[in-house]
Amino acid sequence: MKIVIINYGAGNIQSIMFAIERLGFKAVLSDNPDEIKAADKVIFPGVGEASSAMKMLVESGLDSLIPTLKQPVLGICLGMQLMCKSSEEGNTKGLGIFDVDVVKFSNKVKVPQMGWNQIYNLKSDLFTGITENEYMYLVHSFYAPLCIEAIATTNYKVEYASALQNNNFYGTQFHPEKSGDVGEQILANFLKLKL
Repeated sequence: MKIVIINYGAGNIQSIMFAIERLGFKAVLSDNPDEIKAADKVIFPGVGEASSAMKMLVESGLDSLIPTLKQPVLGICLGMQLMCKSSEEGNTKGLGIFDVDVVKFSNKVKVPQMGWNQIYNLKSDLFTGITENEYMYLVHSFYAPLCIEAIATTNYKVEYASALQNNNFYGTQFHPEKSGDVGEQILANFLKLKL
């Protein structure tokens, strides 16, 4: 199986690569459109600030490529947020894969949300074998509100979508690669997905 992690200058790639290796697979880091299109599975990571990350995607042409991909694609953290219509962070236009606008947490909560929080209302093959209310690791100041594409929910003074799905596109606000055995099970489920 060919697994490609999209390389657009976003951080946190190594921990994803190590998690995939622990599952018995190898992933390639690439910004080559042909290599990305030929992959069996594509992971779109992200750590950092939305507008500068989107600028890197536009400069490389990956902003046009990603929404056209036909294989299973998993956006993680900022990767998921960039797959949405827009983000309040840097007033950023997103890829429009998920029909939701990313907004900032209110000043009534500590921002960023950093650490472990529960996921529930699980609704996808991504969560096969995962029980409701498992704890996942999150670090973020912006979130996707609940919407029709939500496949997991988390509560941080407000309920929000901690995972999204639209056809072959999946996104997790949490970091499966940093969430222990449960996170690795979610990654393993992603790698088993068939279209």
